[in-house]
Amino acid sequence: MSNNNLEITYKELMELDKSEYQLIDMRSKSALSYGTIPQSIHIPEQEIYHRVKEVANGKKVVLYCGRGIISGEFAENLREQGIEAYSLQGGYATWLLSSMKEQEEEEKEKQKKGEKEKTRAEEIEYSIRKKFHKQIFSKFAKAVKEYELVKENDKIAVCISGGKDSMLMAKLFQELKKHNKVQFEVEFLVMDPGYSKENRQVIENNAKMMNIPITIFESNIFDSVYEIEKSPCYLCARMRRGHLYHKAKELGCNKIALGHHYDDVIETILMGMLYGGQVQTMMPKLHSTNFEGMELIRPMYLIREDDIKHWRDYNNLYFIQCACRFTDTCTTCAPDSRSVSKRLEIKNLIAEMKKVNPFVEGNIFKSVENVNLSTVIAYKENGVKHHFLETYDSKTE
Repeated sequence: MSNNNLEITYKELMELDKSEYQLIDMRSKSALSYGTIPQSIHIPEQEIYHRVKEVANGKKVVLYCGRGIISGEFAENLREQGIEAYSLQGGYATWLLSSMKEQEEEEKEKQKKGEKEKTRAEEIEYSIRKKFHKQIFSKFAKAVKEYELVKENDKIAVCISGGKDSMLMAKLFQELKKHNKVQFEVEFLVMDPGYSKENRQVIENNAKMMNIPITIFESNIFDSVYEIEKSPCYLCARMRRGHLYHKAKELGCNKIALGHHYDDVIETILMGMLYGGQVQTMMPKLHSTNFEGMELIRPMYLIREDDIKHWRDYNNLYFIQCACRFTDTCTTCAPDSRSVSKRLEIKNLIAEMKKVNPFVEGNIFKSVENVNLSTVIAYKENGVKHHFLETYDSKTE
């Protein structure tokens, strides 16, 4: 590493004394929820220039973003201000792969020495059974029972995107099968819609380490939606869903399972009201309208996102974010306040309301279980709109 070189590799960083540098994560807040590099501090992109001197305090500054694209530009600008700044080569994605490789080598070394320690997969499974049984597995089992999500002789395609939610869901299904109360089969399905080489490798590494036997199939969805200017994410989601249904049916499955959790549900309710002008929710299960005999189920329906994060961090796990071309080159590396997602706005709004009312999340969730049709102006049933005036005169107060 030289002062003329703006990039520093992960290996070079590890050779430095930690007192020599300050590692700064400049990704968006949403990206942070998927994991950060240890010992790094978070400074949003828009605050870098006026906070970095104080934070660095004479040390070298090492910036990282999702893939090392925007952090390189910022490092160059900081050099012009007289600050010794570097960009972590390959960003968070490259660090993650390097970290995974180190963990794999450490586990192999222990096995060679005959050390009788639990494997990483066994440790993760044990944490689900013990430490996180109440917060996670019990709520998973409750949703399965309460909403009748798993039935005798089901064959379920557990859809894995590579994030914390879907990976945890896969482990929970493995745990559920051990109880054997209902006979069912699972296929752990991963669709590659055009992931970068690094992101696909992260998914494969995590699946191997966590002992999840995945089936990967490819599609060209990212290529199809990349040039779409209007609602590319909406189109991408619809196309993904269709490909997953098609592959699941091909494998003989009658259901696909997605990893949406409790927080997704309450955010959807509030989004519908504030942005869609309607009262609706994300249902725990749905019949497919395009694939006869197929259902979509959401067994993580009652699990809180904070508990999922706690499980992830407790087990020292790292996962990919959305991993599409947009987040690889835009959202993760260069968040724009003008394009903050509505879901993130709602998430922040709920967090603010919770400061005043700690029960606000539960109340939002219960609101769609306690709809009183006699106190609403209108409602839809099977696509038909009904108005309160239709029956008003036939009722007494």
